[in-house]
Amino acid sequence: MPLLNGISKGLAVLVDPDKIGEKTNRLTDLMSQLPPTMILVGGSTSTSISDSFVNDLRERVGVPVILFPGNASQFTASADGIFFLSLISGRNPEWLIGQQVKAAKVVKSSGMEVIPVGYMLIESGGETAVQRVSHTEPIGRDAIELAVSTALAGELLGLQAIYLEGGSGAKHPVPISMVKAVRQAVSVPIIVGGGLRSAEEVQSAWKAGADLVVIGNALEQDPELYLRLIQSV
Repeated sequence: MPLLNGISKGLAVLVDPDKIGEKTNRLTDLMSQLPPTMILVGGSTSTSISDSFVNDLRERVGVPVILFPGNASQFTASADGIFFLSLISGRNPEWLIGQQVKAAKVVKSSGMEVIPVGYMLIESGGETAVQRVSHTEPIGRDAIELAVSTALAGELLGLQAIYLEGGSGAKHPVPISMVKAVRQAVSVPIIVGGGLRSAEEVQSAWKAGADLVVIGNALEQDPELYLRLIQSV
């Protein structure tokens, strides 16, 4: 797991090719000035990810580009690695193992680094794209014991990281109390994303135990936020 080894208070930018559109160049320019720890590429509804898109991000920003796939079709061997996600907060077999079966051969043959990640959707104030696509319910914001048990089960199953996610367009970030409780329960890296829009929220997630914080939707709306945010943190 070299891509996550040693990361403490890391910042990742999530880029959805279908959503960022004409703002891609501006966001890439800003990231090249003060690079994040890594760039994640993917989304809940994106259909494909091109080699050229990934190569351009890596060349211009100079950090690892990791696939964050919403389905088996979101794959390119040009990436540095892939978060091989299993939606462990839900009970839909298609997102627990079905999509993974479809992608397994091509991912294995690529030779890229594969990081098995337990993906946990946390209620964030409204229905998200992940809910609509996966047909699963998020873990309640106050269901801390369920979140802890789910994360712990993921670690015991051999998953190498836990991703606590509010979902694209989340109104609220994952509760800090939940991040703290999960951090105390598991030893694998914790990734937190969804609903984070300020330096204060990023710092709070770090202090609670997040190893990597992910910013995405807010930058799709306002790329200039990236520079203000990273300079603050």
